[in-house]
Amino acid sequence: MGIAMLSAKRSKDPNTQVGACIVSPENKIVGIGYNGFPTGCSDDDLPWERNSGEINLTKYPYVVHAEANAILNSTKDLHGSRIYVDLFPCNECAKLIIQSGIKEVIYISDKYKETDPVKASRKMFKLSGVKERQLIIKNKIINLNFDSVL
Repeated sequence: MGIAMLSAKRSKDPNTQVGACIVSPENKIVGIGYNGFPTGCSDDDLPWERNSGEINLTKYPYVVHAEANAILNSTKDLHGSRIYVDLFPCNECAKLIIQSGIKEVIYISDKYKETDPVKASRKMFKLSGVKERQLIIKNKIINLNFDSVL
C-alpha cells in the first residue's frame, strides 16, 4: 500500500490523488499507476476542475484512473494478482480489474461507498469472485531518510 500511496503523489490532480500497485501471487510488483491524463496530453492543456456547467470543462472525461494505469503499465499476466489502491475502485475500474484477472482489491478509503458507481463495483466484484478488503493501517507514518544513501 505504501507504494500505491507514494505513486499517488505523482498525480497532478489538485483535489484527488490516487495510486495503485499490483502484486503477483508471489508478492512481486507487476504494475504501478496513478490518476492523470493520457500520455501525450499535457497537464496544462486539459481542465482539472471538478464542477462546471459543462462536463468537457471538468477533469472527468479525460482522467485515466490509477487502477487503469497500473493495469496498462503491468509487466506480466495479472491472473491471480492483487491490487492495492488507496480509494475503492469505481465501476469502470472494477470492470478492468475483473477482466485483467486480478483476484483481490485491497483499499484504504471507501468514502464514496454510497454512490452508484461504487455500489456497481461491489456487485460486479461479488458476482465475479473478486475479493475486497479494507486495509486497517496501524503504522500511519512511513519515514524515508535519504541521508543513509548520500
